[in-house]
Amino acid sequence: MSHDSHAWIADLPPVRGKMMTRAALAPFTWFRVGGPADVIFLPEDAADLSEFLKNLDPGIPVLTIGVGSNLLVRDGGIEGVVIRLGRNFADVTPRGDARIEAGAAALDAQVAKVAAQNGIAGLEFYRGVPGTIGGALTMNAGCYGSETKDILIEAYAITRAGERVTISNADMGFRYRHSEPEGVIYTGALFQGTPDDAAAVTERMEAITARREQTQPIREKTGGSTFKNPEGKSAWQCVDEAGWRGKLFGAAKFSELHSNFMINTGDATAAELEGLGEAVRADVMTKLGIDLQWEIKRIGKPV
Repeated sequence: MSHDSHAWIADLPPVRGKMMTRAALAPFTWFRVGGPADVIFLPEDAADLSEFLKNLDPGIPVLTIGVGSNLLVRDGGIEGVVIRLGRNFADVTPRGDARIEAGAAALDAQVAKVAAQNGIAGLEFYRGVPGTIGGALTMNAGCYGSETKDILIEAYAITRAGERVTISNADMGFRYRHSEPEGVIYTGALFQGTPDDAAAVTERMEAITARREQTQPIREKTGGSTFKNPEGKSAWQCVDEAGWRGKLFGAAKFSELHSNFMINTGDATAAELEGLGEAVRADVMTKLGIDLQWEIKRIGKPV
């Protein structure tokens, strides 16, 4: 594929879903920044997605995004096809035996809610995780002591070649904020909880919501946790000790409320947000000797 020419766009396989060319990605991310994608494809269903990938030139890069809660798209945008799963991939269904099946586009918080309503415990922590199930599978998302690996039975995905596969928990290779499979697009997952009283589960879930609202800037243009927690310490403490809480870098800053949350205070560019993160990483390295690793996924090219 020649990157300078966009001739390949005219030869894309037909789809039943929606396709947009040179489309803005900023509205699809929580930070509300970033350049355009060559193509954004919103598949109708798993069969539409599978068929499209089967017939797509293997040289064209493909990237999947969820609700863009932990995504920083650089100002130059993204080459190739960006796939975004919409509401047809967002069903959440109880399956008996305290199991819940969820589409990859289902919000983690919605999965927690449906589990609670059905008297299923063990998924409450998802109420505190921003984003979708697809992202949770990719990142082994978790909070307050629980992670995706603790409740997943199996994940459903489509490979880059368009083949539909089922991946067991054991084959996910889960580690802290990481899973092994690469180049697959998750379409859904099956989770195992434990039976419990719906009111008790709901109460625990509401406590998580309250805790999150008090300690995290959830009404801002933010991206959740910016850095992974280093060994034996919290990332927010590192940012704080290095003196970056609330300090402006262009129109970007780390939140006064929770200093591991980066905020676009108005019209920050992706370069300012990434620049702030890198400045903090360098400073924390100098002052504390700790190498902070990004948890937010930075993608695309600079201007």
